[in-house]
Amino acid sequence: MANPYETDLDRNHANYAALTPLGFIERAASVYPGRIAVIHGRQRYTWRETYARCRQLASALVARGLASGDTVSVMLGNTPAMYECHFGVPMSGAVLHSINTRLDAATVAFMLDHANAKVVITDREFAPAMKAALAQAAVRPLVIDLDDPEYQGPGERLGAIEYEAFIARGDPNHAWAPPADEWNAISLNYTSGTTGNPKGVVYHHRGAALNAVNNLLAWAMPHHAVYLWTLPMFHCNGWCFPWSMAANAGTNVCLRKVDAKLIFEAIREHRVTHYCGAPIVHSTLINADPKLREGINHKVSAFVAGAAPPAAMIEGMEQMGWDLTHIYGLTETYGPAAMAAKQDDWQALDIGARAERNGRQGVRYLLEDGMTVMDPQTMLPVPADGQTMGEIMFRGNITMKGYLKNPKATAEAFQGGWFHSGDLAVMQPDGYVKVRDRAKDIIISGGENISSLEVEDALYRHPAVFACAVVARPDAKWGETPLAFVELKPGATATEQEIIEHCRKHLARFKCPGEVRFATVPKTSTGKIQKFQLRALAKSASAIE
Repeated sequence: MANPYETDLDRNHANYAALTPLGFIERAASVYPGRIAVIHGRQRYTWRETYARCRQLASALVARGLASGDTVSVMLGNTPAMYECHFGVPMSGAVLHSINTRLDAATVAFMLDHANAKVVITDREFAPAMKAALAQAAVRPLVIDLDDPEYQGPGERLGAIEYEAFIARGDPNHAWAPPADEWNAISLNYTSGTTGNPKGVVYHHRGAALNAVNNLLAWAMPHHAVYLWTLPMFHCNGWCFPWSMAANAGTNVCLRKVDAKLIFEAIREHRVTHYCGAPIVHSTLINADPKLREGINHKVSAFVAGAAPPAAMIEGMEQMGWDLTHIYGLTETYGPAAMAAKQDDWQALDIGARAERNGRQGVRYLLEDGMTVMDPQTMLPVPADGQTMGEIMFRGNITMKGYLKNPKATAEAFQGGWFHSGDLAVMQPDGYVKVRDRAKDIIISGGENISSLEVEDALYRHPAVFACAVVARPDAKWGETPLAFVELKPGATATEQEIIEHCRKHLARFKCPGEVRFATVPKTSTGKIQKFQLRALAKSASAIE
């Protein structure tokens, strides 16, 4: 017998539309046309103006022959143009490829070729790297330069036309259309590629729309929030917040670089309510001169991401009076896909216990289908005992389509019907996930597993430590021992033995670093510490010795 609910009740234009975040900006412009959408220095654009500029960009790209499946690569800072690309490029049918602005020319050239870029939009500040990349690449894209009035530094023009002149050729009333299929690609983001060429992670319209809404729900963002762009928009498409802020009809405050003075000034002047960043961003604010935050007396909410933000940083933010929420995800999950959802009874705990709970990776986002910890060999969930380690896995609508032109890596990532994150974790009795380490960062010393993150958390509790990273150092007797790289706060002092003794107060002796090296810890432009560089230093030093 036929199911009566599935007979003669078919999809049609009246009852079905492909999910896409592009409609969010059309609604913002229609409902709140005069509200300020973007602030950048002296520049101000309303939602009506921003939507028109996005349509102009789309129209100008279509006039150049861009079509579905073509790639527009952009190397831009947090500027109005970068925000507009998140709508204008996919409105043309093309796919947006955002490039990390700190990458070397060879890596950028690889990406341009791998993505078969038809158009490149580049900020004059990043001209040296892009010029060298274009010289090395096989593709010959149309190059569009951005002359940002807020940038006064060096950098030549590489193309034949500037961004404002290019979009001026477009129609502000361009009749764009949603994708024919919500599974169609909207953007391309590359992984870090620390062990080879980076992999191209493909997002679809459905996932982008759902995670943009996820962000609003997870943060309980009020309508018309004021969001400060401390997080690079090139990073996982700004964790989908360009689309979130259009759905919110809020205000985007652009910032070209992370600087404590500039951040506090922007928060004070524009009454910023929300911002995102890696732990190092928040630590920078905590350790800044307290005078810089004078006059900020309104509530500020922050998202922090990272495998495990140090408890000392979480405590520092709480002492500032700012509301911090820990989120977790990967490039392959559109940025954040989980959060340390706060419980009312946590407020009765002391600050250290609250920091421990807020520092967990937590539970899945509402519109992600699943998140769990499994044994990657048996694909069975580990017991929720807070001790048994497994691998964090995701599945659902905010997991990537796959890796561009890399079916082998895609199949491996989705083995068993789940996305394998590569993060080792435990499931705690209350159902919250806690990362122990990346699989490649576990230190095996004398047969004992040592979590580098656990050692780093202890290091961060030392008052002189600004940033740190712990990696494995080859050892003839134990196989591996922890080696700590420590960056001290400006004006602070500490000795190697002092740091080691500090760790011994918080950790079992076998977990404590046997060596401490004081140095500037290498970081990506998003604030993530580049452990692969430190692992290489540890191995090379051991080989010499």
